[in-house]
Amino acid sequence: MVGFFGEVCNSRFDAIWVLDNITEIFRYIRGMVAFLIRNPIQRVAAIHDLSGFGRASLTVVIPILSSMEIQVCPLPTAVLSTHTSGFEDYCFKDLTAFMEESVSHWIKLGVSFDAIYSGFLGSSRQMDIVAGFIKSLKKPCNPFVVIDPVLGDNGVTYGPITDDMVLRMRSYVKDADLITPNITEAALLLDEPYSDSIDEDTVRSWLPRLADMGPSIVVVTSVPLDSSNNRTSVLAYDRCDERLWKVACDYIPTHYPGTGDAFASVLVGSLLKGDSLPIALDRAVSFSTLAIRASFGHKTPPREGVLLERVLDTLKGPVVMSSYELLE
Repeated sequence: MVGFFGEVCNSRFDAIWVLDNITEIFRYIRGMVAFLIRNPIQRVAAIHDLSGFGRASLTVVIPILSSMEIQVCPLPTAVLSTHTSGFEDYCFKDLTAFMEESVSHWIKLGVSFDAIYSGFLGSSRQMDIVAGFIKSLKKPCNPFVVIDPVLGDNGVTYGPITDDMVLRMRSYVKDADLITPNITEAALLLDEPYSDSIDEDTVRSWLPRLADMGPSIVVVTSVPLDSSNNRTSVLAYDRCDERLWKVACDYIPTHYPGTGDAFASVLVGSLLKGDSLPIALDRAVSFSTLAIRASFGHKTPPREGVLLERVLDTLKGPVVMSSYELLE
């Protein structure tokens, strides 16, 4: 449903528009009612890599969304013995052929999804497969499409990412309702130079440009709050109402892989559950911060990822708004 109204917000929502689209509106409502009757639990296709050791990607996405009472249907893009941060000599198995076969099988079965949520994709071919999958579902169920454009961090691309993949990602994100790049990935998408001097004002100017690439909502993480880069924030832009939101993040002197996956997963789950964008942002930042604090307090080795098991139950509690700001 979120995807449909993402399209509505880009049209002139007036009497003429309604009359011109009345058949499509009723068909959509009928389909959604039937879908909800058949599926009381919302369903997400989670397209990420899977690591056997170290909490990241699918080993973070699945427990978080499941704790939020959302069914997760994983479509692994690769299988690794460990994730790639802090480990050497890990085993890696590309699953491009398996992805293609799985997508074809799901389409043949007529499986419907409330959302498609994609993360690390290891090749342009994998982007093509997922783009085709999204297109095949637009008519029957019009899922909310979330793309985390995993390209790099701290000013450099990840090892497997090529220049051709960056170019393909720029066209791939046009299919999204929501994208969640960090500042490195935002710079790559816009072909802007990266430097340590990138500040909040710079990122604010980038947000509408990123939205012009296709997505209705743009969320950029790891935005520096001061020149020391110790404190960061999350900035979000909603093209529907042209509002800009900010949530500041507490500084903790450590880094855990998978925290971006945790943030994006809570954000996706909250939006699917009906939370507004600022509330979903606040909830995602609060959960990620809590997970990092718990891990730091228990002296968890950073490469093992955050102690999700200690904090998952907090997702079942009431939403406590604490820090979101509406920027002028």
